[in-house]
Amino acid sequence: MTSTDSALTAALLQQALAHHQQGQLREAQAFYRQVLALQPQQFDALHLLGVIARQQGDTAQAIELIAQALALDPQQAKAHCNLGVALMDQGRVAEALASYERALALQADYAMAWSNRGNALRRLGQTEAALESYQQALTHQPRYVEAHSNRAIALQDLGRYMEALASAEAALNLNDRHADAWLARGHALHCLRWLPEAVESLDRALYLRPDWAEAYAAQGAALHRLGELAAALDSYDRALTINPRQPQWHTARGNTLRAMQRHDEAAQAYRTALECGEQSETVAFALASVGAGAAPASLPAEYVRNLFDQYANHFDEHLLTVLDYQTPAHLARLLLQHLPQNAALDILDLGCGTGLCAPALRPLARTLSGIDLSPQMLEKAGQRQLYDELHCADLLAYLAGQADAWDLAIAADVFVYIGDLAPVFDAVAHALRAGGTFCFSVEAASSGDYTLQASNRYAHSLAYLTRLASASGLQLLASEQLTAREENGAPISALALLLQKA
Repeated sequence: MTSTDSALTAALLQQALAHHQQGQLREAQAFYRQVLALQPQQFDALHLLGVIARQQGDTAQAIELIAQALALDPQQAKAHCNLGVALMDQGRVAEALASYERALALQADYAMAWSNRGNALRRLGQTEAALESYQQALTHQPRYVEAHSNRAIALQDLGRYMEALASAEAALNLNDRHADAWLARGHALHCLRWLPEAVESLDRALYLRPDWAEAYAAQGAALHRLGELAAALDSYDRALTINPRQPQWHTARGNTLRAMQRHDEAAQAYRTALECGEQSETVAFALASVGAGAAPASLPAEYVRNLFDQYANHFDEHLLTVLDYQTPAHLARLLLQHLPQNAALDILDLGCGTGLCAPALRPLARTLSGIDLSPQMLEKAGQRQLYDELHCADLLAYLAGQADAWDLAIAADVFVYIGDLAPVFDAVAHALRAGGTFCFSVEAASSGDYTLQASNRYAHSLAYLTRLASASGLQLLASEQLTAREENGAPISALALLLQKA
């Protein structure tokens, strides 16, 4: 290449960069191509043409061009990072992670690569590692708005809602027009049950990004919980106008219609969710809740897990203060009436939640273990420091390996999420030692075996429970009627039973 060609290449590249920085992509693209016509292996032109291709939505072309540039000079950290972004766009998350890590091997203080690495780790389900990666980004660039916002999302995923809120607000303190941070703030406020503030935050996100389906859906969820059902329905409709194939939003829209007593429309929304890929067991449960199908044997495990992960931070306060929850006290009294004094029992707390039964059980226990589906609830239970062991597991799967292991199994307000209790009774009987006891509560059904109520909770009849006990080799020691809690100002009738293994 002559000196004249080199000078022309440099001038064309300078013009390309100027147009690119001003967002004039077509003009920049034309100049980069002129550079490549003169110098086909010019790194910057190949790399930045790849960046433009991604900006224009052509991720395949972006990956090809940036890879060509890196073949010429593999020591360019920024190109590795940009390749990772394009790979992420294609869902090739593990490859993207490898690109970010190559960038960081070349430039350890590259804050954008640390933040993008966190995004990849979060997509791969490695949320704690993602959080550490975002923190590394902020160590190198403390005023990095995107890293603060991404960190808020990771903290939200971990159920650390107050920290998520603080991280979102740190981003907004740096840039109050950052839509992602407003969304993250709205999610955190929702989970903290600061609902009017959550709606306001989501409004700000939508003001900045008016056609944002995810923000409309989040707004719908907050409005539904506030009881503003018509507004919630409008938000879900807007979200689905933008992205009509999102099954969870169709399900949420159906839930709103159900709350509005528009059951036929709710049933159609649930069927549409199924067509869009919603889990069949979730749809079966939802259809049953509006009378459009038979009640399933139990609620979907994912539904229960998500419900209580979101509920964990305010579970105790809501039950004890708002709902006047009395079940643990009733079960404790039943146990004290029938168990020998100075008992030293191996006790299993089924569906232990935040451990509300633990204070009554600990004095009776030689060992006290709890199991629950919700990691967030178990974290709260662990903070009581009353359990010897806590396990995140499905009830039946855990009990399958527990033959003759326990003196007492207790389940407070757990079977409201399971209709068919026959497998549970058999599993508990298998896990109890001879003479062991099984104490539990259910909401009371006046007829039949069990029914799925409008509250999405099952009720069971005493006749059904005594029949199951007999079939499982368990003897009825005591049963009591009780008021479990209040709901919308009305008492909820329940039953407490104590069974013994022969």
